[in-house]
Amino acid sequence: MTGVTVQKALAREDVVMSRTIIEPFRIKSVEPIRWTTRAQREELLRAAHHNLFLLPAADVLIDLLTDSGTGAMSTHQWAAMMEGDESYAGSRSFDRFRESVQDIMGYRHVIPAHQGRAAERILFSVMCKRGDVVPNNTHFDTTRANVEYRHATALDLVIEEGKHPESRHPFKGNMDVAALERVIAEVGRERIPLVMLTVTNNSGGGQPVSMENARAVSAVCRKHRIPLYFDACRFAENAYFIKLREPGYAGKTPKQIAQEMFALGDGCTMSAKKDGMANIGGFLCTNDDLLAQQEKDLLILTEGYPTYGGLAGRDLEAIAVGLQEALEEDYLRYRIASTGYLGSHIAERGVPIVHPPGGHAIYLDARAFLPHVPVEQFPGVALACELYLEGGIRSVEIGSLMFGKDAKMDLVRLAIPRRVYTQSHIDYVIEVILDVFARREQITGMRLTHEAPFLRHFTAHLEPMVGALA
Repeated sequence: MTGVTVQKALAREDVVMSRTIIEPFRIKSVEPIRWTTRAQREELLRAAHHNLFLLPAADVLIDLLTDSGTGAMSTHQWAAMMEGDESYAGSRSFDRFRESVQDIMGYRHVIPAHQGRAAERILFSVMCKRGDVVPNNTHFDTTRANVEYRHATALDLVIEEGKHPESRHPFKGNMDVAALERVIAEVGRERIPLVMLTVTNNSGGGQPVSMENARAVSAVCRKHRIPLYFDACRFAENAYFIKLREPGYAGKTPKQIAQEMFALGDGCTMSAKKDGMANIGGFLCTNDDLLAQQEKDLLILTEGYPTYGGLAGRDLEAIAVGLQEALEEDYLRYRIASTGYLGSHIAERGVPIVHPPGGHAIYLDARAFLPHVPVEQFPGVALACELYLEGGIRSVEIGSLMFGKDAKMDLVRLAIPRRVYTQSHIDYVIEVILDVFARREQITGMRLTHEAPFLRHFTAHLEPMVGALA
């Protein structure tokens, strides 16, 4: 996209966000949250070994650790759950679930799983072997771990703009198509069992992938006869960004845009805990009959029968409704605008973030926020801990702790659960971030005291460097 096209795309987005953001729903039930003092939070953080994953949720005021499975379900979803058919095999709920998925994704086989990482494990177990290479725009943590568990290489090929938080490219999640061609030429088509495209690109700041880029990646895959799979966790948000930013799509619905994108691939994995608007669940789709049979055989071994896949019938019903609700324009307008509201209000005060704001989260650039903290001292973890100490806000580091040597950036993700927090909650988050930013020079780094061999960020123990909270 040209510079002029980029500015026009972002200007259209500004118009959408210019009025007061209102939640496109009424609150029917409330869940109390508990205030803690800073002294209490200091003790709680010590007990959790300075890992926010290890904190009790009851001791968190605003929980932005993840948007995965943490959203509020609608009255339509709750009503659908009462229709749940809990039959072990041949459930009516599976039929409704499959029809909803196929209506959007269009793939021949729909295989339920208890969440996205289970779908990833099944996919890579069937398709990958030792020495294989799996290109992606950027693998997220569980995706990378499941590829590497098969002794294959998870290769990130995001465009150059996607590696720079300050870049305002409207589609920073795009894959570098030329780099993909080079990788295929270098390692050989036989070592690449599939290519993945993550929409939106979570590890890269929640940045979208353009239809133009998806089409180009698909063309390369078709030319070399390599299957293309989408990591579809946030497909609805990606579709709405295309509607806002990509020429030729303003008049299309998010659903039409999503259908067009999925038609470019051969299958997908999805955690329905994101744009499925459910608290649990996921699925794997493919057009390949042989692969589908192999995947179902493995599913039976570890997840359950192929018409429930580790889920209750009521969960399948909630996902069937949630997938459609995630594509409603009123909801997406609110979702994107409220996230942008948080990002713009802290950025205008000098807080370094990944630009432009993503769909499900705002990502603080921890290296720029804490330039005095070396990368080997985990600036993202240090910043995330300080946000909790200051205001009881839980976030997550996406950087050197999560990805080790593969980390291109050190980010702190503030993931906003769907339909949970109001604008006043977001205003509070803004105030806390600005207070921490004002005294950022006092924050010191962290060091590891315990780590697991895989996905170490979930269970790692850390402690502050000398001079910080001990």
